[in-house]
Amino acid sequence: MFTGIIEEVGKITAVIKGQRSSQLWVQGAVTMDDLKLGDSVAVNGVCLTVSQLSGNKWMADVMSETLNRSNLGDLKGGSAVNLERAMPANGRFGGHIVAGHIDGTGHIVQITKDDNAVIFEIGAPPKILRYIIEKGSIAIDGISLTVIEMTSVSFKVSIIPHTVKQTILGIKKPGDPVNLENDLVGKYIEKLLMNPAPKTDRHQEKSAGVTIDFLTKAGF
Repeated sequence: MFTGIIEEVGKITAVIKGQRSSQLWVQGAVTMDDLKLGDSVAVNGVCLTVSQLSGNKWMADVMSETLNRSNLGDLKGGSAVNLERAMPANGRFGGHIVAGHIDGTGHIVQITKDDNAVIFEIGAPPKILRYIIEKGSIAIDGISLTVIEMTSVSFKVSIIPHTVKQTILGIKKPGDPVNLENDLVGKYIEKLLMNPAPKTDRHQEKSAGVTIDFLTKAGF
């Protein structure tokens, strides 16, 4: 699990491409502290497992599903990437629950200044927009951000100067793809509403799952 608070901007030193997969070599500084084989590190919001360690670099195997769902397939030697290690049990929870499992990609539509903030408008497909709400959370390239506005085809986030400087958003431009991970809560609620637990006997009839009728009676 991650928080969406980026620890550092690292660098891709090599990309070894297979037929439908790839291996990424990642260089970092802060994130190398106590890093071990098998640890999880979010690269642009994608949870990857450390397979090899060498000096200040580590390698991860990236499967085809990950390449299809994210922008990791666009990375090459020299690419800058957002890095965050998995949250320690005694760590502070500064962002929101980020699983590192990307729902898909969007693209930057527009970047505008708003006094000391920078507004990013992100275009996204309907399957991702359906889980986004105004003032809700969204992870963009692994960064925990708050949605300030929505349209039928895009959403906007307002970013403080510190976040722009400390992440790869500072080098992004309109048209660039970004990894998007929706807040987990909405997806789980939808699953429960659409697929309530089956009724197996009369004694279990009252606990057949969360339904619209159940929520209405409970005052929601």
